[in-house]
Amino acid sequence: MKPQPVPPLVTILLDSAQVYVGAHGLPADDWMTQAGGTPAEWAFCLQSVRTGRPYVVTDALADPRYAGNPLVELAGVRSYAGVPLPVPVTASVSVPVGGEPAGRRPEGRAEGRMSAVPARMTSMNDAPSLTVLADQAAYAAAVQLAVDAAAAYYGDGTSPLDDDAYDRLVRGIEAYEAEHPEQVLPGSPTGKVAGGAVEGDVPHTVPMLSLDNVFSPDGLTRWVAGLERRLGRQVTVWSVEPKLDGLAISARYHHGRLTQLVTRGDGTAGEDVSHAIGTIVGLPGRLAEPITAEIRGEVMMTTEQFEAACEKRTAHDGTTFANPRSAAAGTLRAQDRPYVCELTFFGYGALPLPPTDGSELAERLRTLPHSQIMDLVAAWGVQTTAATPVAGIVAASVEEIQARIEAIAAARAGLPFGIDGIVIKADLADDQAAAGFGSRAPRWAIAYKLPATEKITKLIGVEWNVGRTGIIAPRAILEPVELDGSVVTYATLHNAADIARRGLMLGDSVTVYKAGDIIPRVEAPVVHLRTGDEQPISVPRVCPNCGDGIDTSQERWRCVRGRECRALASIVYAAGRDQLDIETLAESRIVQLLEAGFIADFADLFSLKREQVLGLERMGATSTDKLLAAIEVARTRPLSRVFCALGVRGTGRSMSRRIARHFATMEAILAAGAEDLQAVEGIGPEKAPVVVAELAELRPLIDKLIAAGVNMTEPGATPGGAATTAADGADGADDGTEAAELPLAGMSVVATGAMTGPLADLSRNQVNELIERAGGKASSSVSAKTALLVAGEKAGSKRTKAEDLGVKIVTPEEFAEMVAAFL
Repeated sequence: MKPQPVPPLVTILLDSAQVYVGAHGLPADDWMTQAGGTPAEWAFCLQSVRTGRPYVVTDALADPRYAGNPLVELAGVRSYAGVPLPVPVTASVSVPVGGEPAGRRPEGRAEGRMSAVPARMTSMNDAPSLTVLADQAAYAAAVQLAVDAAAAYYGDGTSPLDDDAYDRLVRGIEAYEAEHPEQVLPGSPTGKVAGGAVEGDVPHTVPMLSLDNVFSPDGLTRWVAGLERRLGRQVTVWSVEPKLDGLAISARYHHGRLTQLVTRGDGTAGEDVSHAIGTIVGLPGRLAEPITAEIRGEVMMTTEQFEAACEKRTAHDGTTFANPRSAAAGTLRAQDRPYVCELTFFGYGALPLPPTDGSELAERLRTLPHSQIMDLVAAWGVQTTAATPVAGIVAASVEEIQARIEAIAAARAGLPFGIDGIVIKADLADDQAAAGFGSRAPRWAIAYKLPATEKITKLIGVEWNVGRTGIIAPRAILEPVELDGSVVTYATLHNAADIARRGLMLGDSVTVYKAGDIIPRVEAPVVHLRTGDEQPISVPRVCPNCGDGIDTSQERWRCVRGRECRALASIVYAAGRDQLDIETLAESRIVQLLEAGFIADFADLFSLKREQVLGLERMGATSTDKLLAAIEVARTRPLSRVFCALGVRGTGRSMSRRIARHFATMEAILAAGAEDLQAVEGIGPEKAPVVVAELAELRPLIDKLIAAGVNMTEPGATPGGAATTAADGADGADDGTEAAELPLAGMSVVATGAMTGPLADLSRNQVNELIERAGGKASSSVSAKTALLVAGEKAGSKRTKAEDLGVKIVTPEEFAEMVAAFL
């Protein structure tokens, strides 16, 4: 029977009454129907085995339509898809060698007693398997099969094994060798380590640069347009490839033999890791042709390799690796481990070696399109992504590029290795040469970053935390789940109303989304996975921090004491470097002042007496005088910093500067209504009423600050958003100067790198304040809207991006001259 396309992975929850299909997200009944089975025939999936954790099995195991109908053996199960099973084997899965995903059938099948055994059971992650070798004869046959399969795969591509079967076979060989070290054959594909690593840094023949990023179709379109403007012509051929999530290395071949491996390092020189030669799948010790060249590519661990590596490390010292990338990095550099972990290599380029080589091959590597160079690399026997579902292609237009991006993104969840984006390159050598390189990245290539991924895990608890403004926020405690490269155990739940809307319960299987690759959040419960054991989430009746009441009049609950509930956090924030910047006022000192009853909020700092501070433990005369002097300096800070110190919800450093520049005085801010506040960039109809309400609540604190003589004006600003120049005098009188006359009026300005000259002593926040005093808008990222980039030392990718977009770039010294009147 010919196999039909089916989902690549099926997650079987052994403690559930359903089957969840991770790759497609289909309801269990729908998937089982598509797979040709019935709920009764899938009953074996629902049996709990030992831990009750999920298995992940390939469709070769799960789809009864496969020829040969592979048998699945689970404890207590006697049939599969209506077919009687032999004697069950506890907690194991058996499949004839050669079981493979649809669309990639082997040319032949091997005989032997081999089975894929779950090596470790991890919630919602792929459980690795290996081919069990029963005896020395089976081991010898497996070694020969692996060698022949690899030779055929990298020769004419007619391997008898698919990638997964080959990986299981190699892991089975490794497991057998661990138990029978005296029987290890010289030709084994595992455990080959080159002796004697070269000491010291190794210069790269050509710098190994990183890539700049785009995050959307619009960003890609702008980048393409910028490159074509630079070239003065259209790019007619593009290369589109997956961006592999591993470590870049350089592999140097002399006369076809691999002689040296070098990591990317800082781009100009890397670490010699030649000791890893012979242990990386896909990076042959000898090429198919006796050529001399440098192959560049990515070293990584596949999902199965990572799980196997974690098992080895756990067995060795009880710890595990954090993620596949870090595991690969540690493994690549390790020389003295008592165990060997398998790595995988994918090539992405080739260079002449040495760069001055005048041979015919070297000339071809300099002039061929990138896509043809990759064909050469594969023909030499080096693994590329050509054999994967996300093979590189060539495209003739932005539309074709975007279509391939979407196809690769759709395939991402089912890949056995990690990708975090798509690389787009000008394919022709002439286009690359004309575009050239920036300081950190080529101008002819870009990485299209994929959004964060989703996974399902268990919601095992909810904790309620109180922020510095008194807001009570719930946080989900999750069963640890690896999400886009990091282990997630906590996620945002927003508020109690949100929990109720989503119908979340303790014990739920929930979808977790890692927004922006930084803050995970719980999206929703996976209702069809409920077992009936879930429990309602308890909400607090009193403040979790102080035990006082809770104001539940709004969706975001708040302690009735407001900021007083977290006075310490509020004062620490106000005294911070980007707010009042009170030097020598450590958190421990604030605790002393609170406990002594000398302060209740940060306004009280300006009323402290010398004898009060001097009476604190470990406070001598010198340290007391320094602290009081720092408080005096803080009394003179500009309004923007004072406003920021208030911690108004919905505002931060940038918004505080914009508000202060627009209204010029605290009096004007307090008199403003919601409509007036909407005149400030970034404040809309939803945020404006919140700011007004916050200021009304903070009025007693503001009055205390005014009474203490704290500055309540913004230097250089006049009500309505206009600003004076330095020539207007210290009183800031308005001589009619309009904002449009300021040197940076209407300009979006980005500062990056280490500032020098007159700006050397300014923090980044102070530089941003300077930009806005001079009429500009400080931004943290370069875009098509950026008018000016202030590039200090080691400016990095922002400078390169500005060059690509044609943004004006100035040095810190040049910028200082432009805004000299505001320094």
